[in-house]
Amino acid sequence: DEIAAGEIFAENVGPYEAVRIMTGAPIPDGCDGVIPLELVREVEKGKEKYILVKRPLQPGDNISFKGEDITQGSLLVKRGAYIHPGIMALLSTFGYQKVPISRKPRVGIIATGSELLEVDEPLQPGKIRNSNGHMLQAQIQRAGGNPLYFGQLKDDFLTCFRKVEEALGQVDFLVTTGGVSVGDYDYFPAIFEKLEARVLFNKVGIRPGSVTTIAEKDGKLIVGLSGNPSACYVGFELFARPLIGAFLGSTAPFLKKEIAFLASDFPKPNPFDRFVRGYIQFSEGRLEAVPHGLDKSGAISSLARTNALIVLPGGTRGYTKGMEVKVLLLEEQMGSTFADFIR
Repeated sequence: DEIAAGEIFAENVGPYEAVRIMTGAPIPDGCDGVIPLELVREVEKGKEKYILVKRPLQPGDNISFKGEDITQGSLLVKRGAYIHPGIMALLSTFGYQKVPISRKPRVGIIATGSELLEVDEPLQPGKIRNSNGHMLQAQIQRAGGNPLYFGQLKDDFLTCFRKVEEALGQVDFLVTTGGVSVGDYDYFPAIFEKLEARVLFNKVGIRPGSVTTIAEKDGKLIVGLSGNPSACYVGFELFARPLIGAFLGSTAPFLKKEIAFLASDFPKPNPFDRFVRGYIQFSEGRLEAVPHGLDKSGAISSLARTNALIVLPGGTRGYTKGMEVKVLLLEEQMGSTFADFIR
């Protein structure tokens, strides 16, 4: 006799008896262990068949018991969890075809700057292509939001004001890039004033991303980011991404933090905390953080190879190879609570 997966063996198996069973089939009454096929040899004596076992086994060997994986009454998935493939498998196993989920927030994007060209436009003297607007779309999607691109605008106060006002009527959050510094054509401080928006803060003691500004208008947050690509990138990850995570119901919306060893010297001192673009790797059995060489806020090439931000607290000295540093993981969806993030 043999038992195929999905079949129930109706007979009772007595002492010193065995029945062949396929992986996934229920254990029949009377059996208390499973011997892998490669550990037995079948012999015949007359009309009787016997098996020779190559090594002893214990009761319960190679059996998956009811309740050993998930006990009755256990919580399967916490509220606010990111549904990755493993959670999908767990929900499916327990018959949950549908579960309540959070609506993705609508996150508007406005890029400002008379020097900007769209990516399909021919390059012109004195102009640069609008990388930030498209970078932010990808960052918003990675964070779990639904990006709405309102285009790039020239440095004109009235045009920018009207577009911001229009966008706020259609989104849950608004992210802008450019126009938040102290230049003659940085209009967003005046736009916030005309909107009667409440500015929560307009400078941060970090590098890059020091000009990051957050304002609130009628319960909606406006995140003003630098026009420099790397500063824009870092500002989004530190300040806008947690807002999206919180909107989705996550209890740990901040970037996941780990400890790594610095793979190379970073001699440049800075009085402000630095968030250095880099990547993490395993080397000689430990996690290493490798900073990218060009650490300017306008550098773009380093972003293409970045999977972590290396946290270097401000001070009068630089950092040397082998020092322990904190790293923020950009591709990890299971984040940190605020308490863990600032620790």
